[in-house]
Amino acid sequence: MMQKLINGADKLGVHLADEQAEQLLRYSELLLEWNDKVNLTAIKEPSDVLTKHFLDSLSIFKTGLIKPCDKVIDVGTGAGFPGLVMKIAAPSLKLTLLDSLEKRLNFLRAVCDELGIADVSFVHSRAEDAGKDPSFREKYDIAAARAVANMSTLSEYLLPFVKVGGRCLALKGPLADEELEAAEKAVKILGGKVENTVSAEIPYTELKHRIVVIKKVKPCPKAYPRKAGLPSKQPLV
Repeated sequence: MMQKLINGADKLGVHLADEQAEQLLRYSELLLEWNDKVNLTAIKEPSDVLTKHFLDSLSIFKTGLIKPCDKVIDVGTGAGFPGLVMKIAAPSLKLTLLDSLEKRLNFLRAVCDELGIADVSFVHSRAEDAGKDPSFREKYDIAAARAVANMSTLSEYLLPFVKVGGRCLALKGPLADEELEAAEKAVKILGGKVENTVSAEIPYTELKHRIVVIKKVKPCPKAYPRKAGLPSKQPLV
């Protein structure tokens, strides 16, 4: 398993030392142990955790935009994907994990404690509320998300967190281009500009990702994000 993980990461352009691979394997064990009492993932096989969670998350490095010491926020992190996997692969990142469910953050705290991972902040909040908070608004180089919402809604979740010049990175499936077409107006209103989409095939699987890259080109208007629930119920189109 360890060699498969290291080789799979190599295929994505990510070098994992043995220690980092061991951390990920222990993370997998903790995920499946906690999953019996807290619903964290529908994926139950260790080999599938390796490919569909870990290598899937590492595909974000294919963008070439993540730099040492970047401030990164993972919005709607769930069980830590992609944010905590990114942090293990690039330990100098200054990571914030945001989720609306405290039980998920409790799991992530336990993982970080056991693996000795420092420089991670945990924020229990909805994205719409945290995006209005001066402590988090326009403070990050990178805002990342995986499988959270359609691009119109996701743009309203992510762009308020990013500094001008920073980027939103969204791990999407093969329908990314269609979503982007519908989200064009939302991205512009929120101060963003679609830079490109990066294709990534997940090793050992049939999965093909499109990673949407949105650059923050001007400050997000104060009216956004709207109050909790509105971005998903009434996406900007």
